[in-house]
Amino acid sequence: MTNQSSVQFEDSELASYLGSKNAQALEKAFGYTTVGDFLWHFPRRYVEVGELTPIAELPFDEHVTVVAQVVDVSQRQMHSRRGFIFEVTVSDELSSGGQELKMTFFNGYQARTDLTVGTIAMFSGKVGWYQDHLQLSQPDYAVLDEASQADPRPIPIYPASAKMPNKRIRDLMGLLLPHLSEDNLPEFLPEEVLGSHRYPERHRAYLERHAPREIKHAYIARQRFAFEEAFILQLSLAERSRQLGTQPAIARPRVAGRLAERFESQLPFDLTVDQLQVGDQIAADLSQAHPMHRLLQGEVGSGKTIVALRAILQVIDAGGQAALLAPTEVLAAQHYASIKKMLGTLAEPGLFGEGEGTGVALLTGSAKTAQRREALLGIASGETGLIIGTHALLGDQVQFAELGLVVVDEQHRFGVEQRDALRAKSGDALPHTLVMTATPIPRTVAMTVFGDLDTSTIKRLPAGRAPIQTHIVPMQLSGYRQRLYSRMTEEVSKGHQVYVVCPRITDTAAEQGVLLSTYDEPSGQTMSVEAMTEQLAGMPEFAGIRIEALHSQLDSVQKQQVMDSFARGEIDVLVSTTVIEVGVDVHNATLMVIMDAERFGISQLHQLRGRVGRGGLPGTCLMTTWLDADHASVSRLKTIESTMDGFELAEADLAERREGNILGVQQSGSQSSLKELSIIKDRTLIEQARNHVDALMKMPLWEEKYPRLVEIAGAWADESTKEFLNKN
Repeated sequence: MTNQSSVQFEDSELASYLGSKNAQALEKAFGYTTVGDFLWHFPRRYVEVGELTPIAELPFDEHVTVVAQVVDVSQRQMHSRRGFIFEVTVSDELSSGGQELKMTFFNGYQARTDLTVGTIAMFSGKVGWYQDHLQLSQPDYAVLDEASQADPRPIPIYPASAKMPNKRIRDLMGLLLPHLSEDNLPEFLPEEVLGSHRYPERHRAYLERHAPREIKHAYIARQRFAFEEAFILQLSLAERSRQLGTQPAIARPRVAGRLAERFESQLPFDLTVDQLQVGDQIAADLSQAHPMHRLLQGEVGSGKTIVALRAILQVIDAGGQAALLAPTEVLAAQHYASIKKMLGTLAEPGLFGEGEGTGVALLTGSAKTAQRREALLGIASGETGLIIGTHALLGDQVQFAELGLVVVDEQHRFGVEQRDALRAKSGDALPHTLVMTATPIPRTVAMTVFGDLDTSTIKRLPAGRAPIQTHIVPMQLSGYRQRLYSRMTEEVSKGHQVYVVCPRITDTAAEQGVLLSTYDEPSGQTMSVEAMTEQLAGMPEFAGIRIEALHSQLDSVQKQQVMDSFARGEIDVLVSTTVIEVGVDVHNATLMVIMDAERFGISQLHQLRGRVGRGGLPGTCLMTTWLDADHASVSRLKTIESTMDGFELAEADLAERREGNILGVQQSGSQSSLKELSIIKDRTLIEQARNHVDALMKMPLWEEKYPRLVEIAGAWADESTKEFLNKN
């Protein structure tokens, strides 16, 4: 058959192979409508008879598999919340005397149906301890009929639902698999790529993934499909980058004697080697007649804004305008104030490109009508060379005279569609694009999430950046609690200022969404901004100390007023949520206190720590926790305590994140999202795929040699890549 047969087979309706009733059930349970949808419903794990452990020999806190018979069941209501616990007692034949083991299922509707007394099943889970006996909580299980008990092959455990349990999925997949063949599932990966890794061909990989002969075959098939996703993703990104690179842009080379040179001549410090090197890379990109697409990443306080401003002035000197897009109004206002201060008299309105000065405007959603009208007029006339703003810059009313550069700050908070929308305001020629992040990005994440961008990195900090001491404060020890508050008052008595960051705004139980951690949350009440502000205000040692709160429930004007007051030194202690995580630059702030620090991720903690020690004064970061020193979450705090290297911390952060949660953004819940590829676990595989794609695209006429691959990559880019990138 031709390649078209593959399209027809995988796009075929499930009813053609499973019947209308089963097809409707799969669509209702998972949204699947085609053969391809269902084939990509892969098992999440397997259990093997060879892994069996007698109940009498079960090791505590390890993952085990047992085959046992249900001897008793019971059900009880939960006290702390709605729902019930279904308890199952099983006994096995491997243990002398018929040892028993208890299992618990929370709201176990399906388990209540499947696991009746007398049922024999294979159970798999982690052994825990409850009320003086071992138990498995929420174990995976597979009910075994006589045929299954005699079959030594691994049993797949699928993502299931109450109305589509694991056994039914296995049975339906068993009906579909005999239809798979090399003819209707032809291979599309290049033969040399497939052979270099010894991956099975596509139809064979499906069979081994769903019905493996041995467990090793299932994992090889899983690797093949993960590589397939990595390869197609990298090819889609490379093709996007190539296409963008062929589109027209106006070259914006350096122009001698104008704003950029005058700005650099008045800087009171020398730029670092990294700043100069990255600046040269950007300047070279801007000089080309095709659009720059570059990612600029750097440590907290490494001087990315100066690098971006040099690029902005280069574009203005060459007759263009620049837009700086920030994720929040607080950060936009901070950029506006700091850039105006750095430019000094150079921030005087005038026609762009004339070298005398350039207007700098701020445009946010909360701008008053007169301010907004004035900003829009300056943008449209060209009098304003640099426009700083939030999503308001994407509005239809914003019309640029000649947009030459788009700078996006904190890139992972924006999607491709948003930066594309701003680029679309430049007319026929695309503007150059520079995206920045203060969150160091591991190589494989940069390759995957930002794979359509060239990358520049600033690692060295500018001279004079004060060191930051970081310490964990065990709050269960009263002496440490008292010392914490003393340190705060000591800093204020020296004329310095203090940040206190809390993981939530209020103490109300309904405010679940304010918790900012991406990790498992320990039990117990966490400190809120409201409670902390009230507590400090009521302590005698804080009498006369000016305390203020800052959080997302304040409107934009209130937030800006608080930040301005803190910047002017009118507030001594600012109690806040992570609204101050990025971009806030108050040189007199020397102490950062993070309450319940285990509630935050590694990258967040590093960002928060970077808010102090910015003005030549030594900074201190105190991370409080009520957890015991040997708690798993405290090890994360110890990692922060041990190093200031943001790139080392980024790798540690990536290793700890939950599956699919990259840069703090959940990437699951979609039919077209990545199914097998894990950016966390498959780093080597992603790099291999990137290398293969680079080699492929250097081959002459590769598109003609692999038309099916081009077709699949194009379709995948439209559906999966775009969505995946938009979420990041």
